[in-house]
Amino acid sequence: MSERPLLRIVRGTPTDEELAAVTAVVAALAAVPSPPPPRARPLWTDRTALLHAPLLPGKGSWRASGLPR
Repeated sequence: MSERPLLRIVRGTPTDEELAAVTAVVAALAAVPSPPPPRARPLWTDRTALLHAPLLPGKGSWRASGLPR
């Protein structure tokens, strides 16, 4: 296993306090678990298709039937 440093200073000369603050933030972010991925729902449970307005017969209905829902 290679011993790589956690942080590498590329530019500047930070103080000990600045290095401690950056190290604390990086360590805290690394300790937070990532949220689980969202569950995929089966298509047959998707009820959004039922939320569109009903199509009514009449003048211009054919045009309204082609609009995205």
